[in-house]
Amino acid sequence: MRSWVLTGEPGSPLRLEDRPEPELGPGQIRVRMHAASLNYRDLLEADEPPRPGLVPLSDGAGEVTEVAPDVRNVRVGDGVAAGFFADWASGPGRHANLASALGGDLDGVLSETAVFPASAVAKIPGPLTFAEAATFPCAAVTAWHALVGCGTPAGTGDTVLALGSGGVAVFALQIARIRGARFIGTSSSEEKRERLRGMGADAVFDYAATPQWSLEALQATGGHGADFVVETGGAATLEQSLKACARGGCVTLVGVLSGLAATADAGLIQRNELTLRSVYVGPLTMLNDVMQAFAGHGVRPVIDRSFGFGDAPAAFDHLREARHVGKVVIEL
Repeated sequence: MRSWVLTGEPGSPLRLEDRPEPELGPGQIRVRMHAASLNYRDLLEADEPPRPGLVPLSDGAGEVTEVAPDVRNVRVGDGVAAGFFADWASGPGRHANLASALGGDLDGVLSETAVFPASAVAKIPGPLTFAEAATFPCAAVTAWHALVGCGTPAGTGDTVLALGSGGVAVFALQIARIRGARFIGTSSSEEKRERLRGMGADAVFDYAATPQWSLEALQATGGHGADFVVETGGAATLEQSLKACARGGCVTLVGVLSGLAATADAGLIQRNELTLRSVYVGPLTMLNDVMQAFAGHGVRPVIDRSFGFGDAPAAFDHLREARHVGKVVIEL
């Protein structure tokens, strides 16, 4: 079988290799991969691989071709999406094995064939294609965890704010609409702002033109602020996210695109009774829940562009250029 692997070499981070089919152990299934999708994390892994020879990407979907004799919950022919973690089926992260992330701790999905624990895949709801299902495991689960898998889920009457136009932000927009919440977005690109409005965003503003963009968020909500903020920026944006948040609201840190060393205003958090939390993707149950929600409401994930398996390096380059809206997919 053919697999893309990380080389750790500047200028040539990916290499296509022929590898033997992996052995199937107890409780495992073999999947013929049909699609995979990229996340910002994959660029970081490509630049500094955990180990040379690692198969990249956490997000993939395909068809089950073989099951171990002791597997009962999955059958040959099932379409499945792999969970981000091979060993986090349900419950809070503190009880999970978070050192089981695909494309990081373990080999990922950018391969013609992959073997997974049967307990680590979710069946694809009928309406979704393999390419669509492959967009969910990281970005959609992260957005779902931030907006639904918290103490009080977002719903009618709430306002959700998400930064940018990448996978997590677009999924946050779609989840907000599914759950009846308003959505505010940000982008420095007029083209991207128009696309977000076309997807149902109630307001989108230019954070580059207005560095104090929390004022825009407050104005767009009549002074109330956003009840949920999906914070993907990190150091450069956390202050504005906190200021944009409504009293009693929740800011969920899910990314650090602008750096790690952020300062939080403890006085502001205390005065406005804010919750500041972080999430690291989520368990398999959330993958199943978010796919079912999209399928049940007839909502399709947004695929910016799809590449062929042989063009995987071009897919990485396209993501790195940051001109995308939604997800970048590789189809096998």
